[in-house]
Amino acid sequence: MPKPIRISAKNLGAVAMPGFCPRCFWIQMHAEGLPYQIFPGIFSSIDAYGKRLVHGWFDRHQSAPPWLAGLGDIKGYRSPPHHTKFSIVDRETGIVLRGTPDGILVMRNDSHVIIDYKTAKFTAHQDELFPMYEAQLNAYAVIGEQCGFSPVSALALVYTEPVTDDAAAAKDGNLTDGGFMMEFSTHILPVDLMPKTISKLLAKVREIYDRKRPPKSREGCKDCFLLKNLAEVAGG
Repeated sequence: MPKPIRISAKNLGAVAMPGFCPRCFWIQMHAEGLPYQIFPGIFSSIDAYGKRLVHGWFDRHQSAPPWLAGLGDIKGYRSPPHHTKFSIVDRETGIVLRGTPDGILVMRNDSHVIIDYKTAKFTAHQDELFPMYEAQLNAYAVIGEQCGFSPVSALALVYTEPVTDDAAAAKDGNLTDGGFMMEFSTHILPVDLMPKTISKLLAKVREIYDRKRPPKSREGCKDCFLLKNLAEVAGG
């Protein structure tokens, strides 16, 4: 029996990146935690606040916020389950695929649209991280189809972009006695529904993970170069 593997939809998405390095991935999957991992929590807080705003609007008005109208005829939402419940076991690889999408919207025809919020500048398909986001959302679609959210009819990224230009800074209403407020503009980027790509990514994960030794680095991998330098420094 192959050794059990658990992987999040986000980490699976990293396998789809053009600059994916199999050696780095092998090390990450086998390591008991990685050093020097510090991530600012402010972006997660903003995303969580956006979700509460959307759900609160639905609860008060029984309709979607105007800026989500581009997704179609939405009649409501379903609270995304915790990743322990929003998970499946892939039959071919034995990999447990799990995650928690930012939002699950219910359309008038009872299908579901899965969305992910991104606090970032909107750059459409020029975003270098788009392949990861695309795979991540498709992984959510595959999970959703087997976890009570069928059918999944569409996927989308919802960019929440801070408005920080001079005009916004000059608005008196953005200053309060206790601090200041920041406006956000929203942009919707549809993502193609391609669930068949997930099985290929999972097969790649299994093949790399099962190797007894780490594979070769991707040519030009900066992380492998830094790791090598770190090893030399520690050895010296």
